[in-house]
Amino acid sequence: MLRLAAGALLLLLSPTSPFAARAQEAATTAQKPKPDYFSGTITLMDEEKLTVLKTVLGKTSETRTFLITKETRIEGKLKLKARVTVRYTHEDEGYRALHIIVRAAQKK
Repeated sequence: MLRLAAGALLLLLSPTSPFAARAQEAATTAQKPKPDYFSGTITLMDEEKLTVLKTVLGKTSETRTFLITKETRIEGKLKLKARVTVRYTHEDEGYRALHIIVRAAQKK
C-alpha cells in the first residue's frame, strides 16, 4: 500500500505529468508583472515620464508617475490637463506604461 502511494506521488510530480506542467506554468505566470489600470489627468510630462493625478470625490487624490518606453503604445495626443487611462506594470524601476489612451482635454 505504501509503495502504491509513493508511486502515485512520483507520477504526479514527474516533469511529464500534466499537474507538474500546470504548476510550472502558474509559476511562470506569477513571475510576470500583472498589468493594471490608472485613470486621471496629466499634470506633468516629458519624453520619458508622465505624471497623472487621480481625483475621486470623497477620497484622497493620488498621483502616479509612469515611465514611457519605446514599447509604450499611445492612442491620441498627450498634452497637459488631458484625461488619460494608463495600462501599466509595476516593476523594480517603477510604474512602466504599456498603453496610454487619451480620453479628452479637461475644460478650463
